[in-house]
Amino acid sequence: MAFVWHKWLRKSIRFPSTSRALFTLKSDPSQEIIKSPPLLSLDLPDVWTSNSKYFDPPSIRECTNECSARVIDGKLVAEKIRAGIAAEVMRMKESIGKVPGLAVILVGQRRDSKTYVRNKRIACEEAGINFVMAKFPDTCSEDEVCEALSSFNENPSVHGILVQLPLPHHLDEEKILNELRLEKDVDGFHPLNIGNLAMRGREPLFIPCTPKGCVELLLRSGVDIMGKRAVVIGRSNIVGLPTSLLLQRHHATVSTVHALTKNPEQITCEADIVVTAAGVPNLVRGNWLKPGAVVIDVGTYPLEDSTSEYGYRLIGDVCYEEAVAVASAITPVPGGVGPMTIAMLLVNTLDSAKRAFNFS
Repeated sequence: MAFVWHKWLRKSIRFPSTSRALFTLKSDPSQEIIKSPPLLSLDLPDVWTSNSKYFDPPSIRECTNECSARVIDGKLVAEKIRAGIAAEVMRMKESIGKVPGLAVILVGQRRDSKTYVRNKRIACEEAGINFVMAKFPDTCSEDEVCEALSSFNENPSVHGILVQLPLPHHLDEEKILNELRLEKDVDGFHPLNIGNLAMRGREPLFIPCTPKGCVELLLRSGVDIMGKRAVVIGRSNIVGLPTSLLLQRHHATVSTVHALTKNPEQITCEADIVVTAAGVPNLVRGNWLKPGAVVIDVGTYPLEDSTSEYGYRLIGDVCYEEAVAVASAITPVPGGVGPMTIAMLLVNTLDSAKRAFNFS
């Protein structure tokens, strides 16, 4: 399986630490929009204690068909979060006559990118967040994209900006993203945001939306992250790397599995929590999983399907039919992490607007 993955991949200023606070509804202070606290509140000293007990590695047990994993419904959780955001946006509008604004830059005609942007637009409209978009053809220049980005940077009614990735190969992704103002980087990809996420004692202005959504699903599912073994499959700058960093900030013991890892199934089957973001369909089989593990499947791969509304359907990194017989809980694809990513984008945009308006 590791060989197949290798072959597949060849083809194919520090800011105030408490600014990312939990948002609560004024009508019901106990109703949190998100569960995850500011990262600084999680920082604990590393105090090592000796343990001379002999360690006997657990054997990999045979899975049975008697168990069936609980489905973690990301769509339902996201709807609850978005309802809380809509209430906060309404409160902001009634109090100061302002609402958050999100700007999106879309380059090209990728069907999946257009679907993601359409879903973000719908979510913004439902939450009362202003949505604007700049669209460019595949053949556009870097200067055109950077000019649009600069315009959004200077627009005071725009509080969050995202460039829909991936970009066409002729565009310098790093150069374009570096043009984005840090205080509007609601995707959380700016080097300073990632750097502060990686460093104990620091609080990023924004946490990347997909990793943030993964952890939020774990917390809302009652999964204890502290001290647990976690494996993150994939090490992209967008998902894999920040997910590993965020799980470490929540005190998990984290291993990263990537395309060059030897015996990835052996490492993965020791994990209590598996987050997979490789984008390789059915990569993770049932025998990769420890019985009772919690599985968060970030992977999305479009399969041609003429019967589907958009001409394709999505499957994940995990062989779902096998995994449900081994795991204790699992996210489906679609309907798992995807809706949470959008919900966290709205949370970050609301956070940015509150900071800009000094609104609490």
